[in-house]
Amino acid sequence: MTLLGIGIDMVKVSRMEGILRRWNQHFLDRIFTEAEQAYCLQKKMAHVHFSGRFAVKEALLKALGSGVSQGISWKEIETLPGESGQPRVALSGRVRALADEMGACEIFSSITHDTDYAIAQVLLQGTKNA
Repeated sequence: MTLLGIGIDMVKVSRMEGILRRWNQHFLDRIFTEAEQAYCLQKKMAHVHFSGRFAVKEALLKALGSGVSQGISWKEIETLPGESGQPRVALSGRVRALADEMGACEIFSSITHDTDYAIAQVLLQGTKNA
């Protein structure tokens, strides 16, 4: 197995809070899957959890060497807690196809929160396709 890509992103939590106040459900439906919304909205400070998940989406695209301009939907990247609470990333659609083309078969992710920021790191591991 080889490290194929690495990405990191930082989101200002207060900025996410403002976006959620201003755009509310319209923003949520455009960026987050129903499962991500359900998970975050059950939390006392949902905007902190949305910030972390948005940072994962950005970090994943950086690890792929891609951007949303390549026909990608934000909702093709879904981050939910695994059995022990660690973030698990699931891909679909164009993002899944890009990861497959790259040869990525494992995604490792980490999220950390602070009062002002949420930071996420994503590592893609697999075998390089020729």
